[in-house]
Amino acid sequence: MHNETTRKEFTARYLVESSVPSERVAEVIAGEQSSGTFLALKGETEELKQRSRARVKSIKTLESVNAPTLPSAHATREVQSSIFYRAEIEVAFPVANVGPNLSSLLATVAGNLFELGEVTGLRLLDIDLEADYVGKFAGPAFGVSGTRRLADIQERPLIGTIIKPSIGLTPEQTADLVDRLCEAGIDFIKDDELIADPPYAPFEERLRAVIPVLHRHADRIGRMPMYAINISGSIDEMMHRHDLVKDMGGTCVMVSVNWVGFSAVEHLRRHGCLPIHGHRNGWGAFTRHNWLGFSFTAYQKLWRLAGVDHLHVNGIRSKFWEPDNSVIESARSCLETWTGLQPIMPVFSSGQWASQAPDLYRELASTDLMHLAGGGIIGHPDGIAAGVTSMRESWEAAVAGIDLAVYAQTHSSLRHAIEHFGKV
Repeated sequence: MHNETTRKEFTARYLVESSVPSERVAEVIAGEQSSGTFLALKGETEELKQRSRARVKSIKTLESVNAPTLPSAHATREVQSSIFYRAEIEVAFPVANVGPNLSSLLATVAGNLFELGEVTGLRLLDIDLEADYVGKFAGPAFGVSGTRRLADIQERPLIGTIIKPSIGLTPEQTADLVDRLCEAGIDFIKDDELIADPPYAPFEERLRAVIPVLHRHADRIGRMPMYAINISGSIDEMMHRHDLVKDMGGTCVMVSVNWVGFSAVEHLRRHGCLPIHGHRNGWGAFTRHNWLGFSFTAYQKLWRLAGVDHLHVNGIRSKFWEPDNSVIESARSCLETWTGLQPIMPVFSSGQWASQAPDLYRELASTDLMHLAGGGIIGHPDGIAAGVTSMRESWEAAVAGIDLAVYAQTHSSLRHAIEHFGKV
């Protein structure tokens, strides 16, 4: 029996389906992800087990099924079971096994356990770390409050958009669109994830075309519109691009977090000084199947440890697969203070326009978010300025508790958005 008072631990909670009883697979997971293997070894002494072996904290049994969710040659060969056991299990790992190392933390809570032969379904539901352990990681430098300070936007959402067309624009065409967006009063602009440093619009040329436009409007309105320019690339490339943005007076950088990786984001956080806009493209591969991958709750905690300040959560009534309740829960998890780490800004995008504001405000009871609309702003029938205005008007109505249709009667930009996009 482990003496829980002699070692510091962190916990991971999983949804597990297996060809062996849940008690057995929980022990297999605990052993595989710490000191154990499938054979008893001389080196795994009782003293080593006490110090380094993970332990099963809890098992909540769920209803079993008669067929595996995911295939397993091992289960077919070794067990040939007609019952597949399901449970939620919680495993405690010694902090000393990992230390403040994100790649090792990921290897521990989400490593080879997905490959275990007894496992026919597994999902990381949550992780829980003690405050002194969390404090050893980078964490967000800006989060919600720092982003608001830099953008000089308080007490309402940051209304933003995405450069569209997503690819194909020259640096000069990009700068022209940014000029029109800033003239329209936009708060936040971001690159599409598909563009970083293409031959037709190299990063430095794009940056040098856009930054003077932002400064010109900053002089006009008294605040710098925030532009999250995509710096994704190798670590060296990202740091070079970050420094160019900083030196030219930019206030945000964007990275495709899943593809540049945890170590790259953490390096950027520790050695950079601008907010990190985390784009989660590819997220569906990690979560779309209910019995595989990650929950967003666990996912955002891991990226928060790495140091992102904003993280995409999809959008309600969007063009993607995710149900609205999942999107809302994702945003709520970003806005929670977690073990001393400040909240990060949830970013709503994908098929967004003015209509979603009342539902978002009702569900979140907060305006601490970015609401990004591409076509919903740029495609407004009265032009970009009316698109921006319609988004702000929808949030004014939402916060005031006024029905959108009623508010639209005296606010033409909102009314025309409803007439136009409501038919789409």
